[in-house]
Amino acid sequence: MAVLTSEAVVLRTWPVHEADLIVSFFTRDYGKVRGVAKSALKSRKRFGGALEPMTVARAWFAERPRQELVRLDQLEIVRSPLSAPIDHTRVAVLSFFAEVLDEALPDHDPQETVFRLLLAVLDQTTVAQSEIVQPWMALTYFSLWMTRLMGLLPDIAHCTACGEALAAGEASFNTLGDGLFCAVHRNGNASGLCADSWQLAQRMLRAPASAFAAEPWPRRRAQDLRRFTLQSLERHLERKLHTAEALVRLGG
Repeated sequence: MAVLTSEAVVLRTWPVHEADLIVSFFTRDYGKVRGVAKSALKSRKRFGGALEPMTVARAWFAERPRQELVRLDQLEIVRSPLSAPIDHTRVAVLSFFAEVLDEALPDHDPQETVFRLLLAVLDQTTVAQSEIVQPWMALTYFSLWMTRLMGLLPDIAHCTACGEALAAGEASFNTLGDGLFCAVHRNGNASGLCADSWQLAQRMLRAPASAFAAEPWPRRRAQDLRRFTLQSLERHLERKLHTAEALVRLGG
């Protein structure tokens, strides 16, 4: 039974038996994997603080014949969320990343583009020059790109219904279909996407997350864009995201 290794990000853990944990982790080379970390609640040597969600680590694990769960042997921390000061908004955003990935990604399916997206937004939720980067930008960027990478985002420059080019301030979205709609095809339950959010979305689809870090990011900026992407994600996951409720309570 060969031991595999890969860069990984911890998503979630569940206790099982007396001291074991089931760990869901997203690897660069093997996709999302679930494994058993034996005696993880007792062994500080093998795991330490590496089992916190959104910890970037080097993982060593072994696939077990005829068993769905791998054997997780060791995690060596590369970057930990606990290295930065903790606040409610930052914790909620990191938890949202973890829940979306754990629910949306298939097991054992490498997703290099999604992995690079995750590392990019994690860079924007860590300490830089003794300041915490505003997490609302990272949340907006992640939600938009996950919607696109899951195939849920038609061309946002044109109306999904008729194909006509949209104008700033004209776009709307609804709970029943993917994409954006023009004024003619806006239905009675539609919500508008303001000009700033519509233009921002188009910029974000063409530039890396780091390009937006220097811009001011009050929590209300792109609030409608986040609502649009959240609706798309929840509709296709066919469930409500618990972490999204926490973000709404924080005003995001």
